[in-house]
Amino acid sequence: MKFNKILFKRLFFFALMLSYLQFFAQDKPYWKEIQEFKKLDQTNEIPKKPILFLGSSSFTYWKDVNDYFPNKNIVNRAFGGSRLLDLNNYSEELLMPYKPRQIVIYCGENDIATDNPTPDEVLERFKTFFGKIRQKYPKVPVAYVSIKYSPSREKLWPQMKELNEGIEAYLKTQKRAKYIDITKVMNDENGKVRTDIFKEDMLHMKPEGYRLWANVMKPYLK
Repeated sequence: MKFNKILFKRLFFFALMLSYLQFFAQDKPYWKEIQEFKKLDQTNEIPKKPILFLGSSSFTYWKDVNDYFPNKNIVNRAFGGSRLLDLNNYSEELLMPYKPRQIVIYCGENDIATDNPTPDEVLERFKTFFGKIRQKYPKVPVAYVSIKYSPSREKLWPQMKELNEGIEAYLKTQKRAKYIDITKVMNDENGKVRTDIFKEDMLHMKPEGYRLWANVMKPYLK
């Protein structure tokens, strides 16, 4: 009888801790998005050595990305609103399952737009994530797509430009790493950012914007 009471208490404590941990995990930013990725991977077989797209909503909304690169095998695991902080927090879940032939990143725009960090602080976040990639995949090529100059965030363009320049300079010091500048192709003949390629929110792009990106990115994809 005494043994049963002890066993019951232990089981109750275990169930309580399990519920607490589950509640805590679900309360983490983007926990649900990461669980959705896991469900997708369980339902659909992960392609062998895909090109892995990671980052924020500019990749998330590129749902037909494989149509733009018909000869490539792309797995898109970007989640809207994410920052480099979030990629670091979920690096294990985002990197481990896919064994990619290449990793392509679009992230950092939301970092600049949230909590007012300096470009140097965001650059350190990128370096941390790059380091996590190198720990798992020392020889996998990495490409970073530069932060676009969204019209709705015009006041932040100077910080974004500084961050772009910092990441470009850093990647030049790294092996198997490329910086892809998509800013110039998004300008008109006068060198100003085209607003017609953006949706009404002036933050996310229309298909024409993605077509421009694809033209620049094609030579970089493995």
